[in-house]
Amino acid sequence: MGEQPGRALRELMQTVQTGEKPPSGIMATLGMRLVAFGEGRSRLEMDVDPRWYNPMGTLHGGVMCDLMDAAIGIATMSTLADDESFTTVEFKVNFFRPAVAGRIVAGAQVVNRGRRLAVLECTLTSADGKLLAKLVGTEAILRPPG
Repeated sequence: MGEQPGRALRELMQTVQTGEKPPSGIMATLGMRLVAFGEGRSRLEMDVDPRWYNPMGTLHGGVMCDLMDAAIGIATMSTLADDESFTTVEFKVNFFRPAVAGRIVAGAQVVNRGRRLAVLECTLTSADGKLLAKLVGTEAILRPPG
């Protein structure tokens, strides 16, 4: 990412949000859309696709985790200094309802941003606002040596 990874990540997310650039990696594969980004928050949406079902005929929990992990990562990006980067250290998820069809929405926010760690929460809801899952995660803030 060069000498200013934080700036590059923020600029990339801004172009993804405006549609100037497509999302990369898992976001594109799963059809995630970045709806809002900034000030320690993010909002992502995706449509449930039967290709991502588990054997019970509901959206696989790992796909739900992918969406929520992307949301906390993007919320973290919005807080980075120009020379900072980050990586997910851990997260815990509680699942409340299955997702079977329709749009799902992941809304993430920074709870506490320290020098080395950021703690975030993310709620996953159905389009009609029913709580599907909640994630609490930790991101390590990375800086260049020295």
